[in-house]
Amino acid sequence: MAISDINFLYSLSGFFVGMIVGFTGVGGGSLMTPVLVLLFGVHPATAVGTDLLYAAATKSVGATIHNKAKSVDWSVVRRLAAGSVPATLLTFAVMQALDLQSSKGGVLAVMLGVVLLMTSITLLFRNQIVEFMSQRVASTSPGMVTAQTVITGVVLGVLVTTTSVGAGAIGVTALLIIYPRLPTLRIVGSDIAHAVPLTLISGLGHWYMGSVDVGMLVSLLIGSIPGIALGSTLAPRLPERALRILLAIILALVSLKLIFS
Repeated sequence: MAISDINFLYSLSGFFVGMIVGFTGVGGGSLMTPVLVLLFGVHPATAVGTDLLYAAATKSVGATIHNKAKSVDWSVVRRLAAGSVPATLLTFAVMQALDLQSSKGGVLAVMLGVVLLMTSITLLFRNQIVEFMSQRVASTSPGMVTAQTVITGVVLGVLVTTTSVGAGAIGVTALLIIYPRLPTLRIVGSDIAHAVPLTLISGLGHWYMGSVDVGMLVSLLIGSIPGIALGSTLAPRLPERALRILLAIILALVSLKLIFS
């Protein structure tokens, strides 16, 4: 890859998305993929594949920090991976069979829009969703908890492979329902740790199918790394709840644009 392959408009976008991630802890895949599709006209398959490797690189940093802080429950990570890895491989087989990579991208764009809408709802009503679902599906049976976690991994594997979205807000919400006694910090740390192999495997699969733009990937990382650092530094001084609501509204509008465009 040559220096001429670096696009600093991508880097600028990566910087602003990185800041939002630093502010709120979410928004990486939720914002980066639709920005690439809607703002830059990138094919949805290429946007998803490139964003997945971008996410693997950035989330590996977060996972390392959480692991050092002992805020990762590796048993939860293994259960999630037991569902997500096979689901990812099966999803790739289906995508290849349907030839979604070489299509115009309408199906992938609609799927992305639907998952973004789900993410928006999750951001706005996480506490209410967790309270409502915990009363109905929470279990003290170790076998049931394991089964629910594996199923969550399956769902995340399908969502992330097809849209690059879901490992953050949706994954954390599901784990809060399944593990109500686990500290939130360990929930977040476990979700991030699981997202690393999930996004890496998914990203490599997209790379194998030719839907990763390496120049775009490097350009995004150039901007996002300082953006995340700045956002994390400023986060304590900003109204986090207000930012989450604003992000949820933006995602809802973007989702509608993708679904009905």
